[in-house]
Amino acid sequence: MPQVFSISQNPITAHAFNADRSQVALSLNSNDAQILSYGGSEWITTETLSEHDKLITSIDWAPNSNQIVTASQDRNAYVWQQVPDPKTGEIIWKPTLVLLRINRAATHVRWSPKEDKFAVASGARAIAVCSFDPENNWWVSKLLKKPIRSTVLAIDWHPNNVLLAAGSADMKARVFSAYIKEIDERPSATVWGSKLPFNTICGEFASAAGGWVHGVSFSPSGDVLAFASHDSSISIAYPGGPVHSIRMPTLPFVTLTWTTEDTIVAAGHDCQPVVFTGSDAGWQEVGTLDDGSHGAGARPSPGPVGRLKTGAFATFQNADSRGQGSSVSSDTKLSTIHQNTITSIRPFEGAAGQVTSISTTGVDGKLVIWDTTSVSPLVGRMGAMSMN
Repeated sequence: MPQVFSISQNPITAHAFNADRSQVALSLNSNDAQILSYGGSEWITTETLSEHDKLITSIDWAPNSNQIVTASQDRNAYVWQQVPDPKTGEIIWKPTLVLLRINRAATHVRWSPKEDKFAVASGARAIAVCSFDPENNWWVSKLLKKPIRSTVLAIDWHPNNVLLAAGSADMKARVFSAYIKEIDERPSATVWGSKLPFNTICGEFASAAGGWVHGVSFSPSGDVLAFASHDSSISIAYPGGPVHSIRMPTLPFVTLTWTTEDTIVAAGHDCQPVVFTGSDAGWQEVGTLDDGSHGAGARPSPGPVGRLKTGAFATFQNADSRGQGSSVSSDTKLSTIHQNTITSIRPFEGAAGQVTSISTTGVDGKLVIWDTTSVSPLVGRMGAMSMN
């Protein structure tokens, strides 16, 4: 049974939990980040992080160092640490400046596995790889630029702390080396390559039918890359091997995560987490974590899923295909738990490769915790998916 929390009337653009999952940092479509603590039955706002001038687009919380990094449309990022207030002694969240050197909005941010670096994607056709400069007490960046040709929409770190995956609006998913000589030990060889100077391109993959790449994620081993595109496809790329692309009959995915080495959960505009499983021999969709019994009522069968279930869509479809305009219900409630686009998926419980639950947030202001061990078959597909 999913745990559903109605956090806000505003869209949740990003979320990140602390190490023990007792707190969550959220961007509620504003310039401020909210830190909420779990009070036994609900999430209660306990802190507000105010430094940005424009909308916060992404948040990440380092579990070991307990640092939060926020990125914003104001072209800045800040690293937040808990320190004693010099006047009162009270523990407060203090921001540290990051010198991003970008002239467009920051779009996505993620800590590296060792938490000694983080990467910030941007609209400046660049990714800022940031490390701490103790002499000046700020974070400095090196930019990954070539051959990015448009806004970078998503990033994800490889487990080796050096390789970085990126998806962008130039319809490509790429794997870069983000090796910083002063920070990183020389990495051992991987399936992505052995010589890894900064900005080496270790892999480049095109979207199945030319859609913006909204989400990227390495498998737990780091040997496989998955990415979701605006052409309603999800692709799984094996370096030096096949690229399996699944075209879905639903609305596009914008976020995804691996739960095991052979299982992916993706979500987006169709308002429900969809599960895929496979190997280098092939991949397939197997169902959804949302059984349709918690939204506006039990999902009818057969019938479209997710947002394609709305009465408004059905009205338009009937008027278009049959000339009927008033024979269907005007109900616009979805049969899914999320009532609008899911903006972010995060692992919630379990170790890497053995994730037992995930969290999602969405434009509907909800935070939902899902058990990944139970999957319901998708019903009422609007067409057969194609598999390349």
